[in-house]
Amino acid sequence: MKKQSFTLSFFADETPEKVFDAINNVRGWWTPNLEGSTHKLNDEFEVRFGDVHYSKQKLIEVVPNKKVIWLVVDSKLSFVSNQREWENTRIIFEVTSVEGKTKVQFTHEGLVREVECYDACSDAWSGYILGSLRHLISTEKGQISMANA
Repeated sequence: MKKQSFTLSFFADETPEKVFDAINNVRGWWTPNLEGSTHKLNDEFEVRFGDVHYSKQKLIEVVPNKKVIWLVVDSKLSFVSNQREWENTRIIFEVTSVEGKTKVQFTHEGLVREVECYDACSDAWSGYILGSLRHLISTEKGQISMANA
């Protein structure tokens, strides 16, 4: 039986183009502590949350207004014993039109219940995707706070 990676989805009233642009505005919904670029194939970017989380992502697939995939090429999660749990996982955003709405499907492939950070990481992703990203799409302002950055 295949292990189930963390996934969630939501619908937005905005166009796939606007949704895709918001997803790629990573500073706007995840953290302003970002170095690098987040828009085209082979772009790389790093994010930091103090000493708790560092990760470096590479865009390995970009299909405008439809899909973007990040490969985590480096990571350090200080709150788990295997601090490199995220390495070689993939973070996938899929955008589709469904009955006049735009569906966002998020999957962190490799973030499975068996890894130590699953609970903390899936909770964090839920807040960022269903809260901050969704808010950025609908209001053009994410819900990140400098306390979390």
